[in-house]
Amino acid sequence: MNRNFALAMALVFVAGGPALADDITVDPHPFVSTATRARAQEDLRQFQQAGINPWADDYDLIAQHPGTMTRTEVTTGFLGARSEVAAFTGEDSGSGFLAHSARSQPRATELAAWE
Repeated sequence: MNRNFALAMALVFVAGGPALADDITVDPHPFVSTATRARAQEDLRQFQQAGINPWADDYDLIAQHPGTMTRTEVTTGFLGARSEVAAFTGEDSGSGFLAHSARSQPRATELAAWE
């Protein structure tokens, strides 16, 4: 029995065939930079003079670009959009929410009556 099982398993593995990896895909369109070396070095010099490195791990974007809204405005906007966000991240991806909002809004065009 064990011999038959081993033979059957060997046939299954052989019949499946080998899985061979293919060659790497070479991009036929190589990258061509639009900036010159001088421009890149000028950008680097400006970052170094300003003491800002946007590629650093500790770069704080918020400190460089503060917002214009107050905390109360942000909180109010979040609470107002919370049901909409929940609908769009729900199981139906917001299709029920969109269908309901489409029914509650008046139509822009008037349809002809059925006679």
